[in-house]
Order: sequence, then C-alpha cells, then structure tokens
Amino acid sequence: MRIFNTATKSIEDFKPGPVVNIYTCGITPYDATHIGHAATYVTYDVLQRRLRDIGYETRCVRNVTDVDDDILRKARELGIHYLDLAAKETDRFDEDMRALEMIPCWSEPRATSAIAEIRKFVSKILENGDAYEVQGFVYFDVSKSGDFGAMCGLDQSTMLQYAKERGGNPQDPLKRNPLDFVLWQPSLPDEPAWESMWGPGRPGWHVECSVLAMRELESETIDIHGGGADLIFPHHECERVQSESLTGKPFVRLWMHQAMVEMDGEKMSKSLGNLVFVSELRKKYDPRAIRLALVNHHYRKSWTWTPQLMDEADLRLQSWINAGSGDSGLEQVRNCLDDDLDTEAAVKVIDQHAMAGGGISEAAKLLGVNIVG
Repeated sequence: MRIFNTATKSIEDFKPGPVVNIYTCGITPYDATHIGHAATYVTYDVLQRRLRDIGYETRCVRNVTDVDDDILRKARELGIHYLDLAAKETDRFDEDMRALEMIPCWSEPRATSAIAEIRKFVSKILENGDAYEVQGFVYFDVSKSGDFGAMCGLDQSTMLQYAKERGGNPQDPLKRNPLDFVLWQPSLPDEPAWESMWGPGRPGWHVECSVLAMRELESETIDIHGGGADLIFPHHECERVQSESLTGKPFVRLWMHQAMVEMDGEKMSKSLGNLVFVSELRKKYDPRAIRLALVNHHYRKSWTWTPQLMDEADLRLQSWINAGSGDSGLEQVRNCLDDDLDTEAAVKVIDQHAMAGGGISEAAKLLGVNIVG
C-alpha cells in the first residue's frame, strides 16, 4: 500500500509488521454522529478491511473523550451529569457505527479511565523540564521541543490563529508562550475533579490521546494515527511533541487525515450547527447507501454535502445488489485502495462491472458494503 503521510506531505510505501497498530481520535459524546464523523471512521474502516485482506492483523483504538470543555458545557446547559450525557450519546454513536457495519474497534477507552496514567505522564514531562506549573495549571513548554510544528507544517502566525479558533487559548496570561498548551488544569466548582500534586483538576485536551494510544496499543510508536484534518493542529501536533518528550521516540510512523465535509460553504461541525446526522439519515435510507455516499469521495478531498447524494447512493446500491455475487473487479478495487485508499476510483470500477453484468459482491465487501444475504 501507498498512503499519504501528513507529516512528510508525500505518498509513501506503507510496510508494517504483521500487526498494524492504529489510533484514530474518537468522539466527544455531547451530540449525535454527523456525516463528517462518519466519513472519518468509514475511511479507517476501509483501510482496515484492505489491510486484513492483504493478510495483516489490525488493532484500531478509538477513544471516547468523556470529560472536556465541550461535554461539560453541554451537560451544564442541559442540567444533567456529564457522564449521563456521555453514556447517552456514546450509545447513539455505537448504534450508528453498527448500522454502518464498521469493524469493531480493538479498544474504545474513555478518557476518564486513564486519570492515573495521565497524572503519571504529566509528572514525568515536568521532571524532564519540558513543562511548568502555574497556579494549578501544568503547561507543556513548546520552546523545549526542537521541532514544534514540523508535523503540521504551519508557520507561527497560522498556528496562533488555529489555536485561537480551536480551543488553544493563546491569550492565557499564565503561559510563557502563547502556543504552550495545557496538560492539567484546575476544575471549576461544578466540574469533575481528581486530586493531583498540582491541586484538584482534570486533564487537558491533548494528553488523553497520547496516554490512551500507548496504553492500549502497548507501544511508544503507533503505525498509523489520525482523524479529521481539523485535528492536525493543535491536537495532533501537541500529541506528538508531548509523547516524544516523554519517550524520546517517534510517536507515529504515518499520520493519516480525513478532509472536511462541507455544507453551505462551511465545514460541517457542531460549533457551526450545520450538521447532517447519521441517525436521521438511517430513518429514510439503507445504511449501506449512507456508506456508499461516503466512500464515493477520496478521503483527502473536501466535498460538499447535498441531499441529492443520498438519492444517487440509493440508486447505486440497488444496481450493486442487482449485480449479485462474484469477484468481478476485485483485483482492480484492491489496486485502487493500495493507491492512497482511492475509494472514489474503486466505486467507479464496481459501477462498471455491475453495469456489465459481473457479480461484484467481493469487491463491494472491501468497501464495507455487503450486498449478499
């Protein structure tokens, strides 16, 4: 396989060992699964299907961020306990993933399951001299990283802009550098808090993924890590430097990111409210059609959601079902997926064989679309 590596901005040969360790950033469960989420998880699902088809074992970890600013704010608005909100929305997310026939994750750990490990992680970075404590906050000192920004490839002004837009709070007066980021923070009076040597508080946003990835996969270097492209900075850049500060080893071999799904000229996101929910689409369409609407776009190309896409996908699904069982087009689809996971080209191949009367069930199965039974 050849896959685009965000860190090197190039398509690289991917030659892992017999077991492929994968970490993809999961949901913050304060609202339902939207099409942007689903696009990311379908991408990683198709990746696993092709890797398993080749003969590798895959172990994919996807975390659940069940404590952070967003979920605490939403729970406060609704007047319910944050863990009750997390449980409800995680259940809805899991239903959506099952309906889309995702390969079950190797592990789905919650952030709150790793508080002890997070405290230990933060303590070690402080001991290394790469972090500092101020008034109960522990910040990572980006000046101690020799290559902060190397993975994302952004200049200082752009990183500051993204930090401001994406929860980084560069105006924080307690920071030595506006791009320094929180490892541990004091909790507000109505927020959950855990005891620590810096006072009662809770983890920062980035630290959970470093800890959970290394804990669940039992490795200091992950084969593939990623999520949506909006996580490249600050989340994944910060993850990388804090992990490498602790271990002295490369944190990730290959960074793989899903482009944004747009609607009405803006990226689809909870903050903007321009969302199309999987649970709502499932009321009208076969989940296999939802999946087809997603895989008909290359994962690195942004695309715009329109209602017509579902009608087109529904017609395509019926065409594929009518084509029936067989392995027509299978090798061509394998070649498409080996070329930077080109699902868009794979869909075209299957369309051609379906129209020619060939049985395409095995090729469709590689995209996670089961048309038999």
